Amino acid sequence: MHPTLPLAPASPLAPRLSDLALLLVAVVWGTSYGVAKGALVFYPVLGFLAVRFLLTFALLLPALLRAPAPERRDALAAGLPLGALMLGIFLCETFGLALTQASNAAFLISLCVVLTPFAEWWLLRQRPGRAMFVFAAVSLLGAALLSGGYSGDWGWGDALMLAAAVLRAITVCQTTRLTRRRNAPVLALTAVQAGVIGLGSLLLALALPGALPPLPSLSNASAFWLACIYLVLGCTVFAFVVQNWALRHSPPTRVGLLMGSEPAFGALFAVFWLGEQLSPTAWLGGALIVGSALWTMARRSASPPGSAHTAAESASS
Repeated sequence: MHPTLPLAPASPLAPRLSDLALLLVAVVWGTSYGVAKGALVFYPVLGFLAVRFLLTFALLLPALLRAPAPERRDALAAGLPLGALMLGIFLCETFGLALTQASNAAFLISLCVVLTPFAEWWLLRQRPGRAMFVFAAVSLLGAALLSGGYSGDWGWGDALMLAAAVLRAITVCQTTRLTRRRNAPVLALTAVQAGVIGLGSLLLALALPGALPPLPSLSNASAFWLACIYLVLGCTVFAFVVQNWALRHSPPTRVGLLMGSEPAFGALFAVFWLGEQLSPTAWLGGALIVGSALWTMARRSASPPGSAHTAAESASS
């Protein structure tokens, strides 16, 4: 039986800063779908994932090499299994999206918001507060309205998207479990995770029938490389570092709820940047998702420092 894991000691501002940072990650990740969609015009999915994460690994490798030997060992001990989990998420999402309707995929991946409290209870032996279950349910309702809910027959694509949602919930909790008792610098930890995802994507791409084409040239496919730069710096380095840091100051359920607002920001990006249209029902769904995230943040702000809500979202909340 796993012992209850205490949150990392930090300044009173750290939990609130982590909330704001995670909401910003959700905004950035919400833009990633449109950007990645444009990049995939130039290169296959697995090859693109390999480029994105191997570039991230190369960028962060100096931080891993400069870390003292004990910290480097901690980064490897936590980063290797977490990278494998995240590789599984990307693969399930990638192939799941190709095999099911976009609305089904969006709804099923949003199930991670509801699954995270139960994963935290099971893996960390920490029962989230009752309010967190309510926030998660409201956020899931918003996701159903935004995506149009689930429709059609159950297929392999739906199963893969559900597996991705389960893996997301487990990964958030495992990040907490594997990092809070290790002194792994966030940049070094992110480097290891990116290396596992990038190398795994490359090996799988090479193992499947058909060789990878040559990389797009800068002169003929500048949009591809601009997309890579944005995804590497914003959606990978920034997002992974913030998530790894925030999970030392916030319970997994709170992290899952705040990052679960990603579909709403993705829809807003699609409207204002890509010119897509949303129905009134979808607007209501997006409002419920963002409202749940803001409600979660307000609840923390209203709790006195050191209280159960701030420290561990105890069962009595």
